[in-house]
Amino acid sequence: MSELLVQPRQRLLSLDVFRGITMAAMILVNNPGDWKNIYEPLDHAEWHGWTPTDLIFPFFLFMVGVSIVFAMQSKKADPANRGNLIWKAFKRMLILLFLSMLVRFIYHHDLSTIRIPGVLQRIAVVYFLCSVLYTLTSDRARYWIFGLVLIGYYLIMTLVPVPGYGPANLEPATNLGAWLDRLVFTTSHLWDQSKTWDPEGLLSTLPAIGTCLFGIAVGTWLKRTDREASVKVSWMLTYGVFAVVLALIWNWFFPINKKLWTSSFVLLTGGLATVGLAVAYWLIDTHGHRRFTGFFAVFGTNAIVAYFLSDLLPGLINMIKLPFNGRSVGAMRFFSEHLFNPYLSPKTASLAGAILLVLIIWLILLPLYRRKIMIKI
Repeated sequence: MSELLVQPRQRLLSLDVFRGITMAAMILVNNPGDWKNIYEPLDHAEWHGWTPTDLIFPFFLFMVGVSIVFAMQSKKADPANRGNLIWKAFKRMLILLFLSMLVRFIYHHDLSTIRIPGVLQRIAVVYFLCSVLYTLTSDRARYWIFGLVLIGYYLIMTLVPVPGYGPANLEPATNLGAWLDRLVFTTSHLWDQSKTWDPEGLLSTLPAIGTCLFGIAVGTWLKRTDREASVKVSWMLTYGVFAVVLALIWNWFFPINKKLWTSSFVLLTGGLATVGLAVAYWLIDTHGHRRFTGFFAVFGTNAIVAYFLSDLLPGLINMIKLPFNGRSVGAMRFFSEHLFNPYLSPKTASLAGAILLVLIIWLILLPLYRRKIMIKI
């Protein structure tokens, strides 16, 4: 989230565009017109394996890591600033946690069953912890932490017995992470589609920190002023492809899995994000191909606003009731029934409904972008 990070003095348009593509994709896949009719690439993998949709959240955390570098590098050079940087990061985490629960409470008033883990909650916690690590540790130390996090998580998930279930396993309801989530949150506060585990649970937040650290490593390299752009891009492409190859090898015995956020998943998504950012940087910031960047930069420069709008708007729009077939339906359903469903296949109509919401949010953000207003927390 761009605003969750202090804006750097010299912005790279490729960062905003790549973050904007990620945010637009997140809105698209999270808000289909009909959850029963979704094209397979726009849905998450059921368990092991991955789809393009599974890349979106880790790409976002990766970009949080890149942005931490651009926001804090010059400030952390002076040890006197470090305490203030950590305090600001802590306050941002608390604000994000509060806002995420506030949005959730608007549509779910029963505190006894409200879901506690979530996407924004994970982003907030990972952002704070990685900000602390970036402020207080060296590049070399973070490389070691990154490796220890991935290997440690692998050993925990594959070797530590699960209380009440026996040997370690990677099944949805009986793995160690699911057991820990039920112990801490109880089944009343977990993802309502499972109630026995949560895709943003406690234990899988550990490798999610690894995803952000991956972004910090790439951001540190990208921020270097002693390397030409071609050298930066070449090494980013090399490291990205290498990470993907390692992920595919690790997948043989620790499967790529977004819901578990396995170590192989961290390497796969970090590698692909590095390749994607390298291409964007080369095309946009190095060679000046900016003709079609404006649409996504609108999302990228105010990503936090876009995220909250995507959480709030569908429910608010559907509070407007309109007549359809002798009954009242929400406005989003009304538009879908009149604009898309009569003319398109069910899956295409569902996709069109999601695109409509993306465009609505883009139109709301456009005045902010034109006035160079970047809302921060």
